[in-house]
Amino acid sequence: MHLSSVLVAASALVAGCAAHSLMAHPPPRGNVEWWGTCSSGTGCKGPCDTPKAKAPFNNVYVPKTYVQRGQSLDVGWSRLNHPGGFVRLAMVPFNSSDSWQAFNDNVLKYTCYETNCGPADRADKTFGYLNGPGNGPCSTKIVVPSNIPDGTAVTLQWIWYGGGIYYGEPDTSFGEYYGCSDMVVNGGAPLTGSRPAPAFQGGDATYPNSGACKYWGSNRVGDCSFGDRRPTPVDGNLLSQSLEPCMRGPPKKGAPFGMAPPPPPPPARAPAYAG
Repeated sequence: MHLSSVLVAASALVAGCAAHSLMAHPPPRGNVEWWGTCSSGTGCKGPCDTPKAKAPFNNVYVPKTYVQRGQSLDVGWSRLNHPGGFVRLAMVPFNSSDSWQAFNDNVLKYTCYETNCGPADRADKTFGYLNGPGNGPCSTKIVVPSNIPDGTAVTLQWIWYGGGIYYGEPDTSFGEYYGCSDMVVNGGAPLTGSRPAPAFQGGDATYPNSGACKYWGSNRVGDCSFGDRRPTPVDGNLLSQSLEPCMRGPPKKGAPFGMAPPPPPPPARAPAYAG
């Protein structure tokens, strides 16, 4: 491999160092301190990209997003040149959106980060199989729960974790990234009292049509939050602005912690002998 090609690929992977990943739609709260991106490694500890008190949703001049019970809602993010990992989606009342426990208790779905996206050039193996650059859109769908009363303000939380390749180092994992979007539930399917169980949608660019995702580090939310640690930036040292990488080691294949992959299909039965 020529050095020039490695440098070009590495540059593509690190070009968005201030925004390794973030929710694109529904529109997230965003923040000022981290230029819209909430990375645990830079000191933004979630559970949202901005605390409830600073959410644009509080501003009477900001238009509200309305959704209905039972509605299929698109959730999207950009790959931003990084492969692998999981996305976790949870929904809680807006008034509970500063609570990690509330989100942990109301998970709707897990999916692969590269659920329907991947590298721009599938033949680029500079950083390993299907780990090359590519900034295409990724997305999944959730169903708005039917146990939410009319007029309830809710917050959708998006987490990316288990992603890989920090600053061109193939065997490194990123810390967690967080985003939240606020909306109001009104109408739709009949109101029920049951909370939906979390679902897992497996299959990504590396392991399509499977019950698994490619990931680095840990498959459990919280393991790469860096706890209460925050970086100590040094002038002129870009890497000092983050605690990343979280863990070191080769990529893995699996399901999110606590979510078993679906069982394999039963073997095909041989046709009955008709002679």
